[in-house]
Amino acid sequence: MKFYNLKENDEQVSFSGAVKQGLGRNQGLFFPENIPQFDNIEKLLALPMVERSVEVLYPFVSEDLTKAQLLDIVTDAFNFPAQIQPISENRAILELFHGPTLAFKDFGARFMARCLQAFSAKEGNNKKITILTATSGDTGAAVAHAFHGIDNIRVVIMYPKGKISLLQEKMFTTLGGNIETIAVDGDFDDCQALVKQSFDDKALKEAIGLNSANSINISRLLAQICYYFEAVAQLYRQKGAAALDNIVFSVPSGNFGNLTAGLFAKAMGLPIKRFIAATNANDTVPRYLKTGEWSPNETVATMSNAMDVSNPNNWPRVEFMLKSGLVEKDCVSSVSIDEEQTQMTVIGLAKLGYISEPHAAVAYKALQYNATDEEFGVFLGTAHPAKFKEVVESTLGQPIGLPKELADCASETILSVEQSTEFNDLRQYLLAKA
Repeated sequence: MKFYNLKENDEQVSFSGAVKQGLGRNQGLFFPENIPQFDNIEKLLALPMVERSVEVLYPFVSEDLTKAQLLDIVTDAFNFPAQIQPISENRAILELFHGPTLAFKDFGARFMARCLQAFSAKEGNNKKITILTATSGDTGAAVAHAFHGIDNIRVVIMYPKGKISLLQEKMFTTLGGNIETIAVDGDFDDCQALVKQSFDDKALKEAIGLNSANSINISRLLAQICYYFEAVAQLYRQKGAAALDNIVFSVPSGNFGNLTAGLFAKAMGLPIKRFIAATNANDTVPRYLKTGEWSPNETVATMSNAMDVSNPNNWPRVEFMLKSGLVEKDCVSSVSIDEEQTQMTVIGLAKLGYISEPHAAVAYKALQYNATDEEFGVFLGTAHPAKFKEVVESTLGQPIGLPKELADCASETILSVEQSTEFNDLRQYLLAKA
């Protein structure tokens, strides 16, 4: 299967090309030339997660990977569960934080890292790759841990200085080795803009072998399709075929890669009724769906900091799918949840016996506003609450423990350098250490 540039359709590459290239010309996002369809969904849902994921992903990657190679990659990348936990009779959370960095981005980052390793081994290529990525919190840790120690891959992660939680920061800024981290004096959109400028600089791109591990990379998105299938499979096992008629996913949305993956799953035939894109005060998409005007405001810092994105880079993929008819136009709605609502929802979930963090709380509150009692609402738990220990403890007035993954890095020294939002500063840094 080929993947083409949504901005310049004549640029078409293989899966390996899309993964290694990251972005197309003119900062265009790659998109598959067709979406594979699965007719016998119930047979697919009956498979274990790894075997099912191979079937889901193989049509996209068959030009570059054998099924046996893909099985090896998926077995290694998805070696932790995605777990449905009931909250009430018709509401459940899909916990996606059981991987090594306690966040949903472990799925995509580990899959991408192992794909790049497989391509390098196949090509016998010792050319160095520089992974440049921006993070609003969880991407940094997932990418850093997925690529840490891999030969010939340099990872440079930029994040907004002072705008992510300390434990989030420590998970990816303390590793050293081939992992370099930059604290940028700006917000996430500034970091993402620097990534885009780097890709537009052809000389820089060639000199350092530039790639990106953000959710703009198609491999990240394809991996995330698999946990939507796993969620529906678990509901199918628990509730039978009748459960497949009325499932609504509420997705905490920042850069909109998670929602994009869900729409891919729906386009492939997975029985999802619709999606709610739950945002915090950074409400570009809810306003756009209401008014038809794309008008990003200045990014606002919130307690759900991984969603502090005003200009989501995956939105062109979402809009293309809606406008092209790959999914129904009315299958996506969007709700903005403010800080007070988020706090009260964390408290409300605790009263129901579930300790949550702000991002999942935003998604749960959006379900309360937007889903009916007849619909089965699943909201995504994208990070372990301990990654937001300070805000959760202050909201609930009670301590929460640290899992080993966080305890191990809590006392480590942050190794980041600080930089401005000027592209030339980043360019000089990247070339100086090339």
